[in-house]
Amino acid sequence: MSYDKVTQSKNEVIIGTKQAIKALKENRVKEVIIAEDADVRVTNKVLTLAEELKVPVSTVASMKKLGQACGIEVGASAVAIKK
Repeated sequence: MSYDKVTQSKNEVIIGTKQAIKALKENRVKEVIIAEDADVRVTNKVLTLAEELKVPVSTVASMKKLGQACGIEVGASAVAIKK
């Protein structure tokens, strides 16, 4: 389900944990999508910040598929969808 959301929102997607954190701090995010197979140490800051800011968080099974949904050739641990 969330893979489709990312594919449909391709121009409105922020890829990667660092960029997602930056966008969250700037209040530019309506939803965060996290890959379940990503390292928790990598995604924990995004999850914590999203919860603090009450931004909805969805999970998907695979970093590789999340990256493909974003149109990149590598895996993505976190993706933020812009407001």
